[in-house]
Amino acid sequence: MSFASPDAGVRPGVIDGDSVRAIASATMREFIALPPAQRATRITDERVALAHVHLDAPVRPARNVFCVGRNYLEHLKEGALVFGREAKLPEVPTFFTKATTAIAAPDATLHFEASVSNEYDYEAELAVVVGKRCKDVAETAWREVVFGYTCLNDVTARDLQRAHGQWFKGKSLDDACPLGPWIVSSDEIADPQRLEIAFRRNGIEKQHSNTGRMLFPIARLIAELSRGMTLEPGDVIATGTPEGVGFARQPPEFLHDGDEMIVEIEGIGSLRNHIHIS
Repeated sequence: MSFASPDAGVRPGVIDGDSVRAIASATMREFIALPPAQRATRITDERVALAHVHLDAPVRPARNVFCVGRNYLEHLKEGALVFGREAKLPEVPTFFTKATTAIAAPDATLHFEASVSNEYDYEAELAVVVGKRCKDVAETAWREVVFGYTCLNDVTARDLQRAHGQWFKGKSLDDACPLGPWIVSSDEIADPQRLEIAFRRNGIEKQHSNTGRMLFPIARLIAELSRGMTLEPGDVIATGTPEGVGFARQPPEFLHDGDEMIVEIEGIGSLRNHIHIS
């Protein structure tokens, strides 16, 4: 996790019961880049009560967040229905990115502008945090390069997404990538492909699925993404969203000023944010 306490700036830490133990590294990304045997030596005895800290996004990668489109069959079908096209299964993952300036903290109010878009939408996703520099990772070796998992909300301006003919602009607005609340290390998640994932808007469930329904599992995503391309410690891979997004509902349900959004993933926790549209 990354946190800010009353007497210090943002720094990395680990949760230990009802307190946070500070990590002697400048950033969580720096800590992740350490060899596993060295990480334990950086965890200090300095403790801060968890109730007294403000959570930041658990990691801020050095480059864009990697994302996967249409990675759940039912989400692929609902999108195809809206646009009147055949729901063809992809042969390879569809990758795109979100700018790092879109990253926002858990519990933060996300600020958007009505003059920029009037079709803000939500997407609950499991995010994978890369733990080591790697390239050409075999599907059988994917666990060796994963540091941990967290929740991500791929907030999207659907009208911009359509207007620009690609996904980057509509998904990279400031505050459009809340991340957190913390990273659960890979050794604490026995099988990331068996996690319940849900999204609630103002307390009403809008998405509910299981990560086992991904078209391309994490092993395949890492193998495809790293093929011929180096991944770095602290890179974040958003693995796609299940069905139930706002634009595909009848009638469409876009986000409004004051809405509360909660992404919840089994074994990880809840990522909560509010929306302010001015």
